[in-house]
Amino acid sequence: MERWTSTEDIKALRLITAIKTPYLPDGRFDLEAYDDLVNMQIENGTEGVIVGGTTGEGQLMSWDEHIMLIGHTVNCFGGSVKVIGKKGSNSTREAIHATEQGFAVGMHAALHINPYYGKTSLEGLVSHFDSVLPMGPTIIYNVPSRTGQDIPPRVVNTVAQSPNLAGIKECVGNDRIKQYTGNGIVVWSGNDNQCHDARLSHGATGVISVTSNLIPGLMRELMFSGKTLSLNAKLLPLIEWLFQEPNPIGLNTALAQLGVVRPVFRLPYVPLPLAKRVEFVNLVKEIGRENFVGKKDVKVLDDNDFILVGRY
Repeated sequence: MERWTSTEDIKALRLITAIKTPYLPDGRFDLEAYDDLVNMQIENGTEGVIVGGTTGEGQLMSWDEHIMLIGHTVNCFGGSVKVIGKKGSNSTREAIHATEQGFAVGMHAALHINPYYGKTSLEGLVSHFDSVLPMGPTIIYNVPSRTGQDIPPRVVNTVAQSPNLAGIKECVGNDRIKQYTGNGIVVWSGNDNQCHDARLSHGATGVISVTSNLIPGLMRELMFSGKTLSLNAKLLPLIEWLFQEPNPIGLNTALAQLGVVRPVFRLPYVPLPLAKRVEFVNLVKEIGRENFVGKKDVKVLDDNDFILVGRY
């Protein structure tokens, strides 16, 4: 298996899935369900996976769990898909340590957000990213709705001098994406609802997607088939449904209803209410069950089907 991945290899990826972490009834990882889900991604043309991102609930993992899951993913799938570990922290010390460990267990690239909650100055952001960039290929992730702070272009343009910067996962919108791609910086859209336009009209290389957990083949088509306005329009109601509550609440509910993961939630996440679960079943029927992961019939789950775990 090829161990060494260059920054250029990462820059070429168009469809990257922010993969969901499934759980057993006691709240531990369900590695069997996880492996099945990653396999379905690979079979449907996903080129990279983000392990332990927001979607994979890295924020609810111990660092031990986090590193174990990255190592497991590299070990089982590293020859077929690029494994990108979410390594961001609001503490630079922690970010450095986690990044070293991630690369030590073989991940191909790191995903780094800016220090959230505590926040810092723009000079502090540059120093933070400069501390982790020397370790290997890195994607910087800008999501002000979660961190409370925008990473402005002048920070990105400064750290882009590092040969290890693969690019930016940008959630601020397509005008910002255009600013970067115009300067030759690689960008992935972080917004599934904008990714088709980001790729076709604003120069984005691709998408780091939540929706592709559910419909990897159709998301691949969206990224590889040129203008597919009708497909994009067909998928927007599903994407809207997924993001009506903070991600990954919708995704967790959807995958449980598809029978791909057990209906186990680590708190503070709880399933979408019954009316929304019914909506999902109708969306699956409209888009076609065959386009979604898994083989079981989609079902409306009852409230008492879900297991909510507070200690994990």
